[in-house]
Amino acid sequence: MKIEHIALNVADPLAMGRWYVDHLGFKVKRRVVESPWVHFLADDSGQVMLEIYGNPDVPVPDYGSTDPLVLHVALVSRDIEADSSRLVSAGATACGEVQVTPAGDHLAMLRDPWGIALQLVQRATPLND
Repeated sequence: MKIEHIALNVADPLAMGRWYVDHLGFKVKRRVVESPWVHFLADDSGQVMLEIYGNPDVPVPDYGSTDPLVLHVALVSRDIEADSSRLVSAGATACGEVQVTPAGDHLAMLRDPWGIALQLVQRATPLND
C-alpha cells in the first residue's frame, strides 16, 4: 500500500490552500468550493498529497501549541537558508536555527501562518530521488 494523503482539519482551508500553492509550490488536485472546503494539495512530485479542510463539526487542533516533533510536514529544500527566509517573509515563523545532524542533514523548523509545523530538510544523502 502507498499513502494517498494525510488530512488536516484547519480553520481557514481557503487561505491555507492558497498559501501552500503560492509559497510551497503545491498544486490543487481536487477541491470542494463549499463547506467543508476540501483541498487536496500535491507536492511537486504529484504523488504526495495533503488534504486540508474545515469541518465545523469537529474541533480544529491547536497546531501552534503542538510540539513540532509531535507533528510536522517535512519538505525537501535545495537551499534551506533561502527557503527559510522566503517563507518567513511570506508569513511563516522560524522555530530556532538550522540544525545539522550527525549524518550531515540540514533541518529547519518553521510554522506556517496557521501554526502547522513545517520542517525543511536538506539531506546529505537524499532518502528518495
